[in-house]
Amino acid sequence: MPEAYVALGANLGDPPRQIERALSQIAGIPGVNLLRRSSLYRSAAIGPPGQPDYCNAVCALETEIEPLQLLHALQAIETTAGRVRGEHWGPRVLDLDLLHVAGVVITTPELTLPHPQMQVRNFVLIPLCEIAPSLVIGEFGAIREWATRVGSEGLTHWYEY
Repeated sequence: MPEAYVALGANLGDPPRQIERALSQIAGIPGVNLLRRSSLYRSAAIGPPGQPDYCNAVCALETEIEPLQLLHALQAIETTAGRVRGEHWGPRVLDLDLLHVAGVVITTPELTLPHPQMQVRNFVLIPLCEIAPSLVIGEFGAIREWATRVGSEGLTHWYEY
């Protein structure tokens, strides 16, 4: 089964609890096996000012389902959590991003793999390096090198949970 990686984020309500609940729901998707998950991290919100900090994590999966089907399952988890799609980069009760599926490169209006912004986001790269330190993704190359370039400024472990 191909390995896939998903970024999780939340900054409304009880973010750590929402991340933990989402991880359980991801593990329950038929055809998906949750392999590993990162620690929880705190990062400043990107987007409109005045938002609370985000709680972030990354998980690794084995998946028998196609990437678009996996994306739809992730979006269903977001909807169940109360996610309302509105303001671009606005506050979110839950955000699940499909980052990479081994061997898949795709660009459609609905899904782009590998995720086009992950190489500039330390709140994705640092947790990803925690669970997959030797991961190399096609045109992006070694994730560890990107994480080193981007650095960890503004990113801390989420200790309150």
